[in-house]
Amino acid sequence: MPKKRTSRGRTKGGKGSSGTVHCSQCSAMVPRDKAKKITGRITLVEPTLAKELKQQGAYIAPSSDVKFYCVSCAVHRGIVKVRSENDRRNSGKLG
Repeated sequence: MPKKRTSRGRTKGGKGSSGTVHCSQCSAMVPRDKAKKITGRITLVEPTLAKELKQQGAYIAPSSDVKFYCVSCAVHRGIVKVRSENDRRNSGKLG
């Protein structure tokens, strides 16, 4: 049977089993190395208030929001694209 991807869709390498995480959209259990990790920054302060505080010299630390998506939800949200058969073998940066 032909292999679709050289990595079999994972970034595991030879390290054995990896943990699982929940998909942020559909709550499916996904292996951690197969899930698509998205990190975003969120501020807990309103922009107008933050602007006033910054003028007074205050530092507002942004908190980071980490979300994991299964492959089907990542494709649905446009985080990763569907690639052609030849492009699947390239493990370069998806962008």
